[in-house]
Parts: sequence; structure tokens; C-alpha cells
Amino acid sequence: MESQGVFLLAIILFIPVLIIFMGIKIVPQQEAWVVEFLGKYDRVLNPGLNIIIPFVQSVAYKFSLKEQVVDVTEQVAITQDNVSLKIDGILYIRVIDPKLAAYGVSDPFYAVSQLAQTSMRSEIGKISLDRTFEERELLNSNIVTAINEASQQWGTQCMRYEIKDITPPPSILNAMELQMTAERKKRAEILESEGQKTSQINLAEARKRDIVLQSEASREDQINRAKGEAEAIRAVAEATRDGIINVAEAINKQGGEEAVSLRIAEQYVEAFSKLARTNNTILLPSNLQDTGSMVASALAVFDNIKNTPRTNVPKPPFGG
Repeated sequence: MESQGVFLLAIILFIPVLIIFMGIKIVPQQEAWVVEFLGKYDRVLNPGLNIIIPFVQSVAYKFSLKEQVVDVTEQVAITQDNVSLKIDGILYIRVIDPKLAAYGVSDPFYAVSQLAQTSMRSEIGKISLDRTFEERELLNSNIVTAINEASQQWGTQCMRYEIKDITPPPSILNAMELQMTAERKKRAEILESEGQKTSQINLAEARKRDIVLQSEASREDQINRAKGEAEAIRAVAEATRDGIINVAEAINKQGGEEAVSLRIAEQYVEAFSKLARTNNTILLPSNLQDTGSMVASALAVFDNIKNTPRTNVPKPPFGG
């Protein structure tokens, strides 16, 4: 009897402890627990220590507030130009309102993934095949906007959506490869033609530059030749002037006239001797055999020049 009393006493003392223990709830960080009071929504437990009334209040739903990754299964979408594509993607979702997530839809993540599939098919149908590959960022943004417009009633938010793979049919892939090959060949031909054009322009510029340099060199050569000829003519003129001055000064000296007379006689005789060797027909004076008469004639010419009055003759530039 005593043992039964102790057992009953222990049970009586344990029941309040058990009730208190059942009423203590410790919610981890980044989680939210939805509490119901007799089957009706009561409140959301925040992270930390919380107390509920056992048997009357109960935790009905537990949600993680972290971003969760949801894999969108592969599906078939038709583009604006009637090309079937196989597309799959990834959703990044998080719960922003635990109450709506608990009572707005039975499975919010599944609902969002299905909405992502329909939104993706809708967006793909608005653009052509070529733009599908070029505008992935626009597609992702439009799909996120469409999901968030509907998922607000489910207490969730789509942070971002990423298209993983876009797989066209084999025939389209072959056509795209042929198009890519043709495009690359076209670019190669354009680059080659531009290279040839640049090469021809460079060669023409080089020929032009060479012609200009040659013309400048020819002009410089002509200028130098003209300067050289002018210097030569000037030098000959100066030498002739100096020679005439020297001859005039020599004539004025003692014995100068006799030396000039002798020189004239020698040149006169020498001229007749050369004339006889170079011409077949010549005119000779009647006293050719009389050399003395010839020399006298030459000296007479010199004397006439010497004795000619110089009243009307300008004075030479050199002194005489």
C-alpha cells in the first residue's frame, strides 16, 4: 500500500512537470513555427524560447526562413517561330509570411515550381528561337516578376530564377551549326578582304611615298647640278677676267708689246697650219710663201687695234 501511494504521488508530481515541459518550445534561428489554438490559427513563434499551453495550443507548421533551392523539371516550350525547346531551371525561394505559407496553399514550394513552369512556357512563346539564347537575363527577370505577382498570396517570394539548359531539336541543332559555320566563313572572308584592302592601301601609300621621294631627290639633284654649273661658269668667268687683267698688266710692262706681237705671229701661223689639216677647201692669201709678210700682216692688225682711239669705248672693269 505504501509503494502504491508513493507511485501515485510521483505521478501527481510528474504531471505538472511534464505539462510545463510540453509547453516549452525552443525555436531555432531562421525558423518560424505556426501555433494553433484548438485547431485555429493563434500566432507565430519567433526564434528563441516560447511557451504554449499543452493540449490546447499546438505547433501546426514549421517553416525555414532561409532561401531554398527548388529544381524545376525539364519541360517542352514552343517559341514564337514554332520551335519546340526543352528547358529546365532552378528557383530560389524563401518564406516571408509563415501564416500565408501555412494557410494560403497546401505546398507553397510545389505551387511556385509549377507556376515557374507555366510562366516559363508563356515567356518562351513571346520570343523567337534566336532571341531565346540571347535574352536569358530578360527571360529570368520576366519569370521572377510573374511568379512574385501570384506567390504573394502564398507567403513566399521568388528571389531569382535561372535557366539551366535550353535544348533545341536535333534538326534545329544541325541548322544552327550550319549557320554558325557559314557565319564564321563569312567573317573569315571579310577579314581576309579587309586585310587585302589594307595591304593594297599600304602598297599604294608606299609607291606614292617612293615617287614623292624620287621627285624630291631629282629636284635636289637638279638644284645641285644647276648650282654646280653656275659655280663653274662663275669660276670660268672669274678666271677669264683674271687672265685678261693679267694680260693687260703684262702688255703695259716693258717688253710686253713685243711679247704680244710674237704670240700673235705664232698663233697666226699655227692657225693656218691647222686649217690646212682639217679642211679640204680653204682660202689662202697670195703671199702664203712669204712667212714674213704673213706675220707682218698679223702684227699690223694688232697695231691697228692698239692705235684705235678709245674715246667711245667704255673703260674695262679691270685696270689697264
